Amino acid sequence: MFQDPLSALHPLLSIEEQLCEVLEVHQGLQRREARPRARDALAEVGIPAPEERLGAYPHELSGGMRQRVCIAMALLCRPRLLFADEPTTALDVTVQAQILELLASLRRANGMSLVLVTHSMGVVAAAAERVLVMYAGTAAECGPTERVFEHPRHPYTRALLESVPDLSAPLATPALPIPGAPPDPAALPPGCAFAPRCARASSRCNAERPVFDAALGAACHHPEPA
Repeated sequence: MFQDPLSALHPLLSIEEQLCEVLEVHQGLQRREARPRARDALAEVGIPAPEERLGAYPHELSGGMRQRVCIAMALLCRPRLLFADEPTTALDVTVQAQILELLASLRRANGMSLVLVTHSMGVVAAAAERVLVMYAGTAAECGPTERVFEHPRHPYTRALLESVPDLSAPLATPALPIPGAPPDPAALPPGCAFAPRCARASSRCNAERPVFDAALGAACHHPEPA
């Protein structure tokens, strides 16, 4: 599943053509065999009047319905693993919740694993059982979602959580942005990539890149206290 369902779907092909092509290419079906499967897939993801929607084009559908079409397309071959890349980015908050609920129900119904890539901590908290926090292309922290949110061990994870506005705080409470800027992927520092932005960094952090510690659940020379 891609970030933007509008750009993921071909604007000049009908929904039927795009769904059936998946089954024709990957399972060798003829159009007469693929069409009922495509219709059923639309029904499975909650699109009303799926028979009529097969003849529609992407621009005739709302953003939420286009994303549902993308989900149907991704599930046509019954994968054991679904990789969802920012699936709620282009959607409003109400539709985001619907899509996340749909993904959760389909995952349970199909016995499927779901890898969800997102920048939204709220989405992570609502949808994930385990979370992997990445920084500069490497794993900073990994563990059960509840543990990572309540007791982050990597300073970057803590900084991410503290940068999210607290709606229960007084209005005058300032935000806590992460200082500095992300490093250039082509010119990473020799030590920890987060060290230039980290209040806990030492000379060791600037010289030696930390190795991910499975017992700790993080890659850090000076982890946050448990």
